[in-house]
Amino acid sequence: MGGSAPRRDTHLPVETTSFVDRRAELAEARELLARARLVTLTGPGGVGKTRLAGRIAARVARAFPDGVRFVHLSGLHDPALVPLAAADALGLHDRSERPALDALVERVRDRRLLLVVDNCEHLPAACADLAGALLRGTTGVRVLATSRHRLGLTEEHLMDVRPLAVPDPDGDLGDAAGHPALALFADRAAAVVPGFRLTPANRASVARLCRRLDGLPLAIELAAVRLRVLGVDQLLDRLDDRYRLLSAGSPAVPPRHRTLRAAVDWSHDLCTTREQTVWARLSVLAGSFDLETAEAVGGDGDETPPGDVLEAVAGLVDKSVLCRESGPDGVRYRLLDTLREYGLERLRARPGEERAARDRQRDWMQRRADACERAWFGPGQSAVVARLRADRDNLRAALDHSLGTPGEERAALRLAGTLWFHWHACGAPREGRYWLDRALEADPEPTPERARALWAAGLLAGCPEDVTRGLRRAEEARDLARALGDEAEAAHAAYVVGVTRLFAGDVRGALDHFRTGVARGRVPGQHLSMAGLDRVELACALALLGEADQAIAVCEETRRTCAEHGEQWVLSYVERILALAHTVRADWARAERHGREALRLKHAVHDVVGIGLTLDLLARVAAGRAEPERAAVLLGVADRVWADVDPDRWGSADLTGPRQDSERYAAGALGRAAYRRAYARGAALTLAAAVEQALDTGPAGTDPAGRTATATHDPAPAPVRTGPTHPGPAHPDPTHPGPAHPDPTHPGPAHPDPTHPGPTHPGPAHPVPAPRTPGPRPSAGRPSGARAPEGVRLTRRETQVAELVAQGLANQQIADRLVIARRTAEGHVERILGKLGFSNRSQIAAWVAGRR
Repeated sequence: MGGSAPRRDTHLPVETTSFVDRRAELAEARELLARARLVTLTGPGGVGKTRLAGRIAARVARAFPDGVRFVHLSGLHDPALVPLAAADALGLHDRSERPALDALVERVRDRRLLLVVDNCEHLPAACADLAGALLRGTTGVRVLATSRHRLGLTEEHLMDVRPLAVPDPDGDLGDAAGHPALALFADRAAAVVPGFRLTPANRASVARLCRRLDGLPLAIELAAVRLRVLGVDQLLDRLDDRYRLLSAGSPAVPPRHRTLRAAVDWSHDLCTTREQTVWARLSVLAGSFDLETAEAVGGDGDETPPGDVLEAVAGLVDKSVLCRESGPDGVRYRLLDTLREYGLERLRARPGEERAARDRQRDWMQRRADACERAWFGPGQSAVVARLRADRDNLRAALDHSLGTPGEERAALRLAGTLWFHWHACGAPREGRYWLDRALEADPEPTPERARALWAAGLLAGCPEDVTRGLRRAEEARDLARALGDEAEAAHAAYVVGVTRLFAGDVRGALDHFRTGVARGRVPGQHLSMAGLDRVELACALALLGEADQAIAVCEETRRTCAEHGEQWVLSYVERILALAHTVRADWARAERHGREALRLKHAVHDVVGIGLTLDLLARVAAGRAEPERAAVLLGVADRVWADVDPDRWGSADLTGPRQDSERYAAGALGRAAYRRAYARGAALTLAAAVEQALDTGPAGTDPAGRTATATHDPAPAPVRTGPTHPGPAHPDPTHPGPAHPDPTHPGPAHPDPTHPGPTHPGPAHPVPAPRTPGPRPSAGRPSGARAPEGVRLTRRETQVAELVAQGLANQQIADRLVIARRTAEGHVERILGKLGFSNRSQIAAWVAGRR
């Protein structure tokens, strides 16, 4: 699909305060981005680079059909995680073993998007590698970076973000709105002193104050907070005294750095002792954090008990030291980078304090991970997903601290293993493998923590090449757990062993394996999710072998267990297996009902791979129900989702084959032009809209948009293959770590029933990938001539577009030539194909040549 679907997704920072006009900078940045693919906003700390980048991105978003995405790096300190953070911001879910940067570039190669990479100065080499790879490996990706220093690439265009212009205090100050520094001060002052505004009596003093602060936005904001207790003139007098004191320091320090230091020092001195201590301790936190985290890290039970931290946090918010923002489960807080660096400097001045604070942060993250794991098989899964995503910078900081501190490596092993469900179910397998691999190497001792980490790493095996290593790790984990007498970890590891066998094509062996495990029952300490997944895999193996009734019976029992606990994640797999089993029985109504429920549940926990697989299954069900237009729309929706995972569905014939069956039926029933239009409607949707469309029931025989499905000839579909339940290399259902297809050396079971869900043949290890171009491939045997119906007339614009098509121009090139949007060009081409009754662009070219 590539960049064909106009999605316009944006993930920009939420502005919690008003943005002071920077019209000149906005205009300059837009001009730079129009001619350069890498623009770096440079300037000192506190000058407003991040806010400006966010506003620039919002202004130019319409020019990027594949969206604008924001990569926050302030809480990241490991260069290896930079491409993973970028992939996360882009919503990509690559699970292969390729280098992370290579996989990222491959996934966005055909897209047109803007990537905003914020706070690059502490990771300059990794950010330069990211930008360079995107510039070399793509043509439609542009990068807007913020950094105190340039990245050093030859393609880089620099834009110096200057402090806000400050007027002459003795000049004409009548137009306050025309002076951004004054406007910023007035806006922030009004937040602490309701009713404050610029007047003829105070404008000159405010101008002098802003000039003393060199127009630095952060310094102005910190100073404005002081109006709660001081007047403007008092504020100016006291700041003058402090500035003169600071100016007596080293002449090597740039004036603006002295200015900002003066403002921050002053804010610190005006804090209470408790607030100063909490500020310093909270500086070890990366990214945002909630009050519970602040209490755990900011208090130590002695000097600052956790119960007293709330008062200090409130004071720091009032003084604009802490930013208050909304989180998934309430209010969260954040330290700006400049203030975090200042707090760390203060913390390091206190012997032993930094290590103690980082230990408290790590221990708190472990307690939170433990609580989330306990709650995972229950009604709060969506909240757990959101909370752990919000805490990901602090989880990374905790892992990095333990791995970088001698003697603390086991703490990293414990935390990384506890988060198995986060890495596995919440779309972070590549990062999970990264931390588990590091921790396993750092702590080789035979412990329960190692057993857990080994099977978790096996569960995250990401491609056929990695499955052998994953199986070895799972078997090692099982053997170690048995030697330690840990039945629960042995059962968890056994699940991974069994599911790997299932993916390797040993369906009979997997069936026997899971029958034994289910018959044994849940052992003490075994996670309910893993016990439920044993049953899911048993049902999967039964369905793959055509035993639909038995698969349904197992699913129904598992579904009752999930319902008793209010669980959704395992239930989403149960519903999908039920849909699959009913597809085997050609009971299309029940298959669709269960498929819809699976999709709803998967969307609730943001299981993107599971969403893609379920949409594929629903498209096959639509084909089985003789609903070609609905099938076409769902194929477009599914391809849109798979574009963020792997457009080729890992090259698996067991995934691409059934999809091609559905496509052939829908295109044949509708006709090529109608199929393309229906497909395009689905492909143009965002993920949320796509799921909403797919869940839109409508009467039988209608597509998700409610349009009646009509066929140009007999609508009876070709036999529909449903494919294996879990065919992907990176476990397309996130419960599975196995390869994309059965082991090519394994004969596999026979499936004489043409509606059977299993693979019809083992297939090559790497089948020919499905084409990237969206929409149908020309049907075999379809006439390729260029004879159009008599009397067809194109409009003037359509004639222009047809001429450009004949010249070999792609849609984007046509749009650029005619100065129109790409979607408009695509629409013209579609209308031309429809009017002329053609199925491809070559026919248009031949038709144009014949008319000359």
